[in-house]
Amino acid sequence: MNKLFQILMLSFCFLVQAQNIKIVQKPIDYSKEKIKLSLEYMKEHHGLDQKTPKITPKIIVLHYTAGGTVESNFKYFNNLHLENQRSTLKKQSSLNVSSHYIIDRDGTIYQLVDPELFARHTIGLNYCAIGVENIGSKAQPLTDKQVEANAELVRFLTKKYPIEYVIGHSEYGVFRNSKLWKESDPKYFTGKADPGDEFMKKVRSKLTDLKLKNQP
Repeated sequence: MNKLFQILMLSFCFLVQAQNIKIVQKPIDYSKEKIKLSLEYMKEHHGLDQKTPKITPKIIVLHYTAGGTVESNFKYFNNLHLENQRSTLKKQSSLNVSSHYIIDRDGTIYQLVDPELFARHTIGLNYCAIGVENIGSKAQPLTDKQVEANAELVRFLTKKYPIEYVIGHSEYGVFRNSKLWKESDPKYFTGKADPGDEFMKKVRSKLTDLKLKNQP
């Protein structure tokens, strides 16, 4: 009976935690032109011909920004077109990269894009993945507060959507031969190191009860 009570209390605490999560709304401009470019990307790269850029999230991909602040990254993501320096990505589409959420080093969570709308952040999986950026880099390791915030956000999102996987950006390649992978150009793939193995280990240690997978 004691064990059952402990399990029920733990579940209740997780539920309260998910319900009480604080998310600051900071929307980027999802203009008509962005919708047009998103639909074109979904058709050309994912083989999906849709009237709206809606997604059904199944995967959460955690990233780091490789520098900057919330404000500088917000300004970057808010641009409609990708910068010319990112030639490998721009050759595939001029649509700028973006993310659904960004988490500051103090653990503050900002929502930039509705989780049910398309954002370009992970090759082959954008059509079904929620992207979460974290302010930090290899030289500026992500913080314990970011670990907590990412775990809270993942837990919150699993209550709302049929999430099956949580992965780091560096891990997305394992999906290349799976049914979930949708990318028309087999050569379009870039190696990633973010957000780091240690960070993913810490986040996953707080989510073991959800039994989320990290590979297909």
